[in-house]
Parts: sequence; structure tokens; C-alpha cells
Amino acid sequence: MAVEALKEGQTLIELAERFQVHPNQITEGKKQLLERAEEVFTKDKQASAGPDVKELHAKIGQLATENDFLSVALGRIGEPSAKR
Repeated sequence: MAVEALKEGQTLIELAERFQVHPNQITEGKKQLLERAEEVFTKDKQASAGPDVKELHAKIGQLATENDFLSVALGRIGEPSAKR
């Protein structure tokens, strides 16, 4: 919607009818796009490289440990009591 507003191929009213929004929303969207478009193209390349592998391995280890603990704990709960 904001990109269409930047193209100026249609009036604000026409765009508002086309996208079924209030003209003020288009004006605000266009303003935000102009103010923040640089961020999209200049973001640090590290952010787009993906998640940190070390952090993911640490999380996998933590979850595996928790899973093992819970399976042992639930196994004990499910066992019939020897005192009966």
C-alpha cells in the first residue's frame, strides 16, 4: 500500500478505496516507509546469517537433559508402588 502511494499512480482516495483503508493510514504508511526504508537495506549482514549455532547446541543440550529428567520422573510416578 505504501509502495503504491510512493508510485503516485493513483490518488490517495483511489488507493484508500482499493485497499479498503482510511486515507490517513496510507499517508502514515508512506511516511513510515520513507523514514525507515534505509534500515531494510543497511541492516547488519550478521542478522541475516541466521541463529548462533553455539546457542542452539546449548539449548538442545538443555532440552535433552530436561527431557531425560522428566522421563525418569514420570516413569517413577507410573510404576506401581512396592509398598502395596
